[in-house]
Amino acid sequence: MDAGTVVTLFFLSILCLLLCQNNRKRSQLPPGPTPWPILGNLWQKDVLPLYNSHEKLREKYGPMFTVWLGLKPAVVLCGYEVVKDALLGHSEEFGGRPEIPLQVHVSKDYGFISTNDKKWRELRRFTLSTLRDFGMGKNTMSQRVQQEAQHLVQLLASFKGEAFEPMINFRHAVANVICSVVFGSRYSYNDTAFLELLDMIGNYVSFFLSPIAMVYNTFPSIMQHLPGPHHKALAECEKLKDYIQERVEHHKQTLDPSSPRDYIDCFLIKAKKEKSSLENMYSNEDLVMSVFSLFGAGTTTTGNALVFFLLVLSKFPHIQAKVQKEIDAVVGTDRAPSTEDKLKMPYTNAVIHELQRFQKSRIENFPRMTTQDVKFRGHIIPKDTAVIPVLSSVHMDPVQWENPQKFDPGHFLDEKGQFRKREAFMAFSAGKRMCPGEALARIELFLFLTTLLQNFTFELAIEYEEIDIFTLWLEIERRATLGKFLAIQRQACY
Repeated sequence: MDAGTVVTLFFLSILCLLLCQNNRKRSQLPPGPTPWPILGNLWQKDVLPLYNSHEKLREKYGPMFTVWLGLKPAVVLCGYEVVKDALLGHSEEFGGRPEIPLQVHVSKDYGFISTNDKKWRELRRFTLSTLRDFGMGKNTMSQRVQQEAQHLVQLLASFKGEAFEPMINFRHAVANVICSVVFGSRYSYNDTAFLELLDMIGNYVSFFLSPIAMVYNTFPSIMQHLPGPHHKALAECEKLKDYIQERVEHHKQTLDPSSPRDYIDCFLIKAKKEKSSLENMYSNEDLVMSVFSLFGAGTTTTGNALVFFLLVLSKFPHIQAKVQKEIDAVVGTDRAPSTEDKLKMPYTNAVIHELQRFQKSRIENFPRMTTQDVKFRGHIIPKDTAVIPVLSSVHMDPVQWENPQKFDPGHFLDEKGQFRKREAFMAFSAGKRMCPGEALARIELFLFLTTLLQNFTFELAIEYEEIDIFTLWLEIERRATLGKFLAIQRQACY
């Protein structure tokens, strides 16, 4: 038998062994689409991405099904009842976070996104406590957002009705809010160095959510040696970390422990107190990655949401006009909107919630994980299994929503026109891993949107092809299409 035949038989035997192991695992998990050898369901367009396919897969396999990312299974949860049962009814069992190779490559497992559960709990608690100390959820934070909203209004007014692309400007405005807390300063809209940093974090987040990132996370040891956009995205992350490190060094040199200026100062003070601890969770690396995460999460998600809001309101001008009518009635033109106005603006509040419900999300690259073997709805899901709760399936659940496929602010209004909460609203997720920045995001979405609509009427500057809103949004988000708008000045305000 020649050497070539031996090698072929060797690889065939390995392949057979892997297939046998996969078939054994498949028999224990919820049913799902048949995976290809090695690749699993990657590249199967009728399976991934889930935001396109979850409805058909749910019809075929039920509200729980399994997809395969390479040789690793991921249990997908669809619909309000199943997602609620997992994230709230079994919050501890479904409260883990698997190791995500891209994230590990960037973070080296430092910061409050660490897979070390004890460190994650400690740094998350410290971060939320510190942000509250600097006003998150309080009037002082509202004032920061109000001030930044006025800077944004001045910027849009300078365009004098000419077409503009809002993505980078809105991210900049939102970034300035979190930077005022983290760095103790805001940045001019003309600051080219800061614009470059925003572009870097935007590129990384966009890449992180892309199909090629899913492949990287499935086969990291192979992808590291292959050319592709991941090299640029990861290199830009290192530049951003270097910038944060420079700011940390400056804070160390100017620190006054009796008067902390921002999140970095508070972290440095805490690090000094914990220096003798055997479990040092407040290292320099943990600080840099915590700031990195705050900067990224506090910038791209909310900034993108505001652009999506304008896209939808431009497509539904009668709804935009009705929001403006309520703003005029409650706020008027002689002052800026405040968070106290929200209680008097049920229609505007309903529109914001409906915009969040209507915005689908790409979630495959940021799953949860079971922390133990768990018996769940007739299946035994082994410990350390990735779990993907499809929140857009909750927001499109026909049992929970009267017109799930239609943009309808009435979903959040009662028969008297007053705002009503809906249990099936999970824009910030739910349970143990829900978004820690929810309080800040709610303030930003309300104040930025109402301030913008108080001053401008927004229209699309380009006649886009007749495609659905979400498809157009994805093209704008990944910069495949320029989302250009007109900001038409309304009346002179205060």
